[in-house]
Amino acid sequence: QVQLVESGGGLVQAGGSLRLSCAASGRTFSGDVMGWFRQAPGKEREFVSAVTWIFGNTYYADSVKGRFTISRDNAKNTMYLQMNSLKPEDTAVYYCAADPRGRYYDLNYNYWGQGTQVTVSS
Repeated sequence: QVQLVESGGGLVQAGGSLRLSCAASGRTFSGDVMGWFRQAPGKEREFVSAVTWIFGNTYYADSVKGRFTISRDNAKNTMYLQMNSLKPEDTAVYYCAADPRGRYYDLNYNYWGQGTQVTVSS
């Protein structure tokens, strides 16, 4: 059984930073893509960023490009999202996901974490 556990969310002022972590257990994602998504109240879940596990290729939504950095630690089976210059519109529940069945920016992933709340105050 694959489990994804997010951590690192919290309350931060606009302009601040947070680092999210996603620890994977149950399987080594040696050839997979892992991604971050977010869902704000009343809105659909949206793609934030993704990383390929072997080569570390990274992908970002336009809304976070230049502010967020995704990375992974293969030895720890953990993915990170460093979020800088946070804005109130970044407020959402952030989810990590693994093993997409299609394109990395679609919601069609086999495994999801439980989510971690990020709140950015103005």
